[in-house]
Amino acid sequence: MNTFRLPAESHIGHVHLLVSNLERALAFYGGLLGFQEVERNGATVILSATGQPPHHILITELPDSQPKPYRTTGLFHVAIRLPDRYELARIFKHLLAHDQHLQGLADHGVSEALYLADPDGNGIEIYADRPRSLWSWRNDQVTMTTDPLDTRGLLETAGDTSSWKNIHPETDIGHVHLRVSDLARAEAFYHDLLGLDVTQRDYPGALFLSAGGYHHHVGLNIWAGIGAPPPPPNAVGLRSFALSVPDEETWRAVKARMNSAGAAAAGERNYGYATGALFRDSDGNGIELLLERDKPGRSA
Repeated sequence: MNTFRLPAESHIGHVHLLVSNLERALAFYGGLLGFQEVERNGATVILSATGQPPHHILITELPDSQPKPYRTTGLFHVAIRLPDRYELARIFKHLLAHDQHLQGLADHGVSEALYLADPDGNGIEIYADRPRSLWSWRNDQVTMTTDPLDTRGLLETAGDTSSWKNIHPETDIGHVHLRVSDLARAEAFYHDLLGLDVTQRDYPGALFLSAGGYHHHVGLNIWAGIGAPPPPPNAVGLRSFALSVPDEETWRAVKARMNSAGAAAAGERNYGYATGALFRDSDGNGIELLLERDKPGRSA
């Protein structure tokens, strides 16, 4: 029986998205959502909540790109986590003031969330957690619901947002949710091999996993259909997401486990404050194992 588990401090680092038009994407992530530019390198721009590392969103313009077909694997949504309900209320009011279309609003019990899409249709969740003391667990499974959001109460919390400009500096990426072709095969990768704990199995066609008792760092679903194919190479969407581990011993141990399972690293990248080793999951989704030498920001 496999007993390898990631340390509790492990968390999502950044996401790397492919877009069809860089300036249009920057108007959304920077101009509307308020992330700040850290670095620009050709067709790639790195953004963060502070304008400094750690990075949160990398966007790369993909020449001759096409929309991601609906019934394919890949990104379902990337979840931007705000530090508290007040900040969620402020960005909610800001989005409404700018006539931003929202695809959904939900109270998940453990969190409150807004759903929208970027100009290329990449799914975005913006959310704030409730205190962990208010989460309910049963038989090692966290209780998550999809109930109506108290929009009136949220807006009453927001106050005056006329001067809102940048997203809160403690914002990070809380989780990523992926479409996969087979849940059992994806669980074998993310739980058995990578070492995340399964935290929720009750949603039909979905599975949620995390480190350290968080409600989820990774969501998986087969809502595009069992056996769904990967998107075309020139489709917009997720290039990779980073899973940050707290120490070099864990980083090397996970790399060794990946290599022994035949999932050899597709390359390493130095971000200055961190080093990432890129792997592929059972559906080809990019997962970058990230070792942060400095520990700015907050973890789950």
